[in-house]
Amino acid sequence: MKILNQAARYIDAVLFAVFGAFVISRRDYGARFAIGMAIAVFGIALWAVARVQLGSSFAVTAQAKKLVTTGLYSRIRNPVYFFGGTGYLGLFIAVGNWPALAIFFLLFFSYQIPRVKKEQKVLEQAFGDEYRRYKASTWF
Repeated sequence: MKILNQAARYIDAVLFAVFGAFVISRRDYGARFAIGMAIAVFGIALWAVARVQLGSSFAVTAQAKKLVTTGLYSRIRNPVYFFGGTGYLGLFIAVGNWPALAIFFLLFFSYQIPRVKKEQKVLEQAFGDEYRRYKASTWF
């Protein structure tokens, strides 16, 4: 079980790498590709920074290990989700598959919004007023 949990921690990085390799392999290097890849690189880079800043507080399931309020987390409560979505947005723009983009974001938001709400509940129960003050001082 521990090995499965460790592997799940990196599934998003593997998905970024596989999808990014697919997009690059299409060899459609016009302006749309350049704009999309610029957005993707920006999003994936900040996603990686957010993961590093989260450190040992990262968990696949909602857990209250430590309230991280520094770095990207000082302005955005969920930078891993936000910048992960930005990275995928860029990759979909680069590949130019608009129906797939719409389906991805429908699935992405239908999964991430309930996940964020559950995490907020867990963090509020664990950290109380400290979390509520933090929540009030961040964008989303």
